[in-house]
Amino acid sequence: MILVDACVLVDVSTGDAQWKDWSSEQLAHWAGRGPLLINPMVFAEWCPDFGSLASAEAAVDAFGLVWQEIPRGALFLASRAHLQYRRRGGTRPMVLPDFLIGAHAAVNGLPLLTRDRRRFETYFNGLEIVAPDRH
Repeated sequence: MILVDACVLVDVSTGDAQWKDWSSEQLAHWAGRGPLLINPMVFAEWCPDFGSLASAEAAVDAFGLVWQEIPRGALFLASRAHLQYRRRGGTRPMVLPDFLIGAHAAVNGLPLLTRDRRRFETYFNGLEIVAPDRH
């Protein structure tokens, strides 16, 4: 079981020249180990790739994704991560999507499949991150 970040799904659904192969391989690998989870934030970040809700929902089914709500404990942890971000000079006034995704994985003890390692490593110590070697 793994939480999938939107960037991995976007790579595959858009046929990203640089990342499609890596992302497809990781999805196939992890699908063999248990459910591929997404949450509402991942879904919202992925939806611009689709022209309608029906096509987005069809993609969820086609990818074999399992919906999981973000627990309240994760929402609180995301607010703490955002507070640290602001104290370090971050300028975005609202909680960042990556904080909601990372906190969800951290609170549920899930590995996170992503290409964007840096922010997750910075704000969620001990989170298992599955990402390409540093790039």
